[in-house]
Amino acid sequence: MTGPPGAGKSLLASALPSILPILSLEESLEVTKIYSVAGFLSKEKPLINSRPFRSPHHTTSEAALIGGGNPPRPGEITLAHRGILFLDEFPEFHRDVLESLRQPLEDGKITILRAAHRLTFPTRFTLIAAANPCPCGYFGDQNRVCHCLPSQIAKYRRKLSGPLIDRVDLFIEVPQLKFEKLITSDEEDLSTRIRERVERARQIQKERFINDKIFTNSEMQIPQIRKYCQIDSKSQNILKRFVDSGKLSARGYHRVLRVAKTIADLDNSEKIGYTHLAEALMYRIREE
Repeated sequence: MTGPPGAGKSLLASALPSILPILSLEESLEVTKIYSVAGFLSKEKPLINSRPFRSPHHTTSEAALIGGGNPPRPGEITLAHRGILFLDEFPEFHRDVLESLRQPLEDGKITILRAAHRLTFPTRFTLIAAANPCPCGYFGDQNRVCHCLPSQIAKYRRKLSGPLIDRVDLFIEVPQLKFEKLITSDEEDLSTRIRERVERARQIQKERFINDKIFTNSEMQIPQIRKYCQIDSKSQNILKRFVDSGKLSARGYHRVLRVAKTIADLDNSEKIGYTHLAEALMYRIREE
């Protein structure tokens, strides 16, 4: 999520768990074992049944984020397993720390090697990152003047490498809220309604992958993508244009299909339609 300071990026991220389905028994046992190993399991609550939400500060070290020590202990990415890892002020993290996320995001696990230890921790988390468009936060804002030099903006954005950004599925602009939006109250609990849609989509995915030993579309590998993400000729043509023009990498191609399949599930559609694919591309392709 990109937007000016105070636009509500952190609030949106903290609200995300409210629309996620509760942990299944199998997921709950996975998370509970992790917190038990890390020494974070309380006697009052011996079984964790809510999805983790981890929000480490941007000064967090690489070992604290991915795990480490002697003997190795789970890091934030493992403590966020089956939940949310929220990284606010994303470009302010040390570059080495951010680059260490690349393999866990792709593989869903992290292997930590020490002289006498070799441990593999699970890392199936949803990464939510928030950033300002520039160091002062007002680049492109219609109401505030940005005081950053072009070189400062370029340096700020260079902290996020291409290979890391290529692993992000959704890019969302969060504009500054107007007064009317701040004083408007919802008549219904939107989170509850959205959560019901998410739970229905997750149930569809659970039934789809009953023989594949995975839970969600995001865990699909290339064989499953080829099996479950069939698209029509019109959708193939638009994907071909994006891939051949260099706007979409091979990894991005498969990630767009997974997002499109999820949008189709939310729409209660058995197949990926052109509108589902177009929406997935809209979230993926950024204007530089």
